[in-house]
Amino acid sequence: MGWWARGVVAAILGSLVACSSPPLLPPQASAPPASRWSAADWQDLPGWGGDDLLAVWPGLLGSCQRPAPGWAEFCARAALQSPADATEAALLLMKHLRPWRWAAGEGAGLLTGYFEPQLAARRTRQGAFQWPLHALPADPAMRRTPRRAIDADPRFAALEFAYLDDPFALLQLQTQGSGRLVMREANGAERLSRVAFAGHNDQPFQSVARALLDRGEVADAKPQTLSDWARRHPAEVREALAVNPRVVYFREEPLADPSQGPRGAQGVPLTPGRSVAIDRSFIALGTLLWLDSTEPLSTTPLRRLVLAQDTGSAILGAVRADLFWGWGDEAALRASRTKQPLRLWALLPEGVTP
Repeated sequence: MGWWARGVVAAILGSLVACSSPPLLPPQASAPPASRWSAADWQDLPGWGGDDLLAVWPGLLGSCQRPAPGWAEFCARAALQSPADATEAALLLMKHLRPWRWAAGEGAGLLTGYFEPQLAARRTRQGAFQWPLHALPADPAMRRTPRRAIDADPRFAALEFAYLDDPFALLQLQTQGSGRLVMREANGAERLSRVAFAGHNDQPFQSVARALLDRGEVADAKPQTLSDWARRHPAEVREALAVNPRVVYFREEPLADPSQGPRGAQGVPLTPGRSVAIDRSFIALGTLLWLDSTEPLSTTPLRRLVLAQDTGSAILGAVRADLFWGWGDEAALRASRTKQPLRLWALLPEGVTP
C-alpha cells in the first residue's frame, strides 16, 4: 500500500461503516434529467492512458471519507487495493467504473481556474493595512448588509479580525473564497494562517474591474493594474468598491500543514491540479471526472483525471468546471489565464447512473 494511503484507509473504512461525519454539503446524486447523459466507452476518453493517475489517488481517498451515494463499495476497494503504478490504477478504475458523457449537441463546455491567494496581513488597522476581513455576523439580518452600508455601520467593527493593505487583494480573496494570510503579530512574529469561506451577504455580485474598464479608468483587469489604480486614487477606492454590494465573510483557521489545500464544498482538502468546482445540479460531489481541455492560453491538450470536490456560484451547467491550481504566484497566473473549451466525462461505479 502506498505511503499516502496508510494514514487514511482506516478513516475511510470507518466512515463507510459508521457514516457519522456528514459533509459540509450533503451528498447529492448526479442530476436531471437522466436522458441527457449517455453511457460511453473507455476508448472514447481522449488521452486515457496518458495521465499519471497516481497523482489523483490521495485526493480520491480524501473524497472517499465522505462518499457520494453509490460510491461506498468502490471506495473500500480503492483504499484496500492501492495501485502500484498508473497502469494498475487504470485497470482498477476500468473494472469498477463506467464513463458517462453529457449528450452530444450541447456545444463545448468551459474550463476556468481558481487558486488560493497568499496575502500579507496585520491583526490591527495600521499604515496601509486598512481593509478589513469580517467574521460572519450572528444576526441573519445583519449578514445581508450591502458593502456600502458595512463601511458605515459601527456594529461591523467588532467583526474585523485582520487587515489587508490592498483593496483589490481583498476583492480577490472574496472572489476565490479562501486564502492564506502571512500575519505579522503585535510582537513582530510572522504566522501563516488560512481564512476559509464562512458565508456571504446574499447580495448580487457586480464586477468592480468591469466598471473601471467601462469608464476607461484602467486599460486591463490585471491585479497589478487594479492595485496601481487604487494607490493613485485613494479617495475614490471605497466608491469604486461599492459597485459590488456582495461581501464574503471568513473564519480564520490554523494552517498546520502548508502543503495541504483548503477544504472545498465536499469538506475535504483540495488537490492542486486535481480538484474542480462543479454544478451540483448535474454532478455529485466526490465524482471522478475525465477532463479534456487545453492548457491556459494554449492548444496543448490538458487531459487528466480530476475530482468534483467544490462548488462556485459562477459554475453553472453540466459541462462546466473550475480547476483548482493551488496557491502562490504561479497558481494565480495559471488561474487567471484559464478560460478554455471543455469536454467532460463522469466516471461512476457500476450500477450507478447519472
